[in-house]
Amino acid sequence: MFGLEEDLCPVGDELFGELYRSSKQGLPVLVATVPPDTRAMLALFCYRRSHLHEMGLAIAVSCNEDDLVWSGGRAGAALFARSREGSPSAARGVAHRHSAARLTAGPPDFRF
Repeated sequence: MFGLEEDLCPVGDELFGELYRSSKQGLPVLVATVPPDTRAMLALFCYRRSHLHEMGLAIAVSCNEDDLVWSGGRAGAALFARSREGSPSAARGVAHRHSAARLTAGPPDFRF
């Protein structure tokens, strides 16, 4: 189902840079300019990378379930559910660029 295209960012470098540098309040405004299907692919792209994980969750909040599932299958469904868990950081559009990588002793919650 997934090929080499899953490693390519679904938006251009300029927009991605703007998204990455955006504030908590600015991220939802920028994300709203991205078409829904591309937004779902972007949420999955970010969520799969540890340093962009929180940004992926913040983007997924603005996605509908069908787009995430179509773009990512079971991983998209899991991301949709995770983005709606009521996490204050996901709901507010987290400070994604300041999040630290976490090391855990166990396996990850989701495989992407």
